[in-house]
Amino acid sequence: MTNIQLKTLAELKESLHISYSQLNTYMSCSLKYYFRYVQGRPAERISSALPFGRAIHSGIEHFYITYKRRQEKSDVKTVQELFADIFTTEINKAEAPVVFRRDENKDTSIEMGKAMLKAFCKSAKLKDTKIIGVEMPLSARLYTEKGKPTDFLIIGVIDALIKNCDGDIVAIDNKTALRAKSSEDVEKDLQFSVYGYLLCANKYVAKTEDAYCRMDVLRKLKRPKVEKYGTIRTPSDRKRLAKIAVNVLTAIENQAFYPVRSWMCSGCEYKNSCYSW
Repeated sequence: MTNIQLKTLAELKESLHISYSQLNTYMSCSLKYYFRYVQGRPAERISSALPFGRAIHSGIEHFYITYKRRQEKSDVKTVQELFADIFTTEINKAEAPVVFRRDENKDTSIEMGKAMLKAFCKSAKLKDTKIIGVEMPLSARLYTEKGKPTDFLIIGVIDALIKNCDGDIVAIDNKTALRAKSSEDVEKDLQFSVYGYLLCANKYVAKTEDAYCRMDVLRKLKRPKVEKYGTIRTPSDRKRLAKIAVNVLTAIENQAFYPVRSWMCSGCEYKNSCYSW
């Protein structure tokens, strides 16, 4: 791989870039993008789902790294304790009030997270599976629809990249959710289009081939379970992603920022700023 592909995510962020998080934020609510990425405005509140998700990811990351190094599964208790420590640290260091759902608090969240990770560890089938990378930062030049290079990189982090028992390379995105995902949710998820673009540009997938992806969803239930959804991203999907990214960047350059009302407004970290905008 090239030197730029070997850089850390922090180093990649120093370059002119756009990421899935930025694309998704702008497309969901461009005013939120303005507050977060243009103004760099501090959050007024933080949903507990954010530190919870980061802590869950850390537990899963440890699980995969352990298997990659030792070819054995990590002890469930170790994964659970890591989650609890990171979640507690994230809560304590938060620079804005952390807001929990009505039926949740720190202790119940830790209990739920531990149960979810236990379900994850038990459901993981890794026999004849090669772990290529965990939390892999990748970058690729963004091209226009006509094939001209832009000044921007697309950057992203693949939660886990594996080679399965059939020899297929699969990019995994780990999520937590209360409700099950629909096939439409998975097929239209732009995260996988970013994965496909990055995998192709970094020669994990040939230009004419489809990129295999999988969404592993840890359900927040009384008895947590893991649901896995396979999907592919075609060369046409990758071209469409580039077109979307270029047009989003054009809109940002033209300062097209406005509020979008949706179900996300109730938990938005910029609710007060939006009302006074």
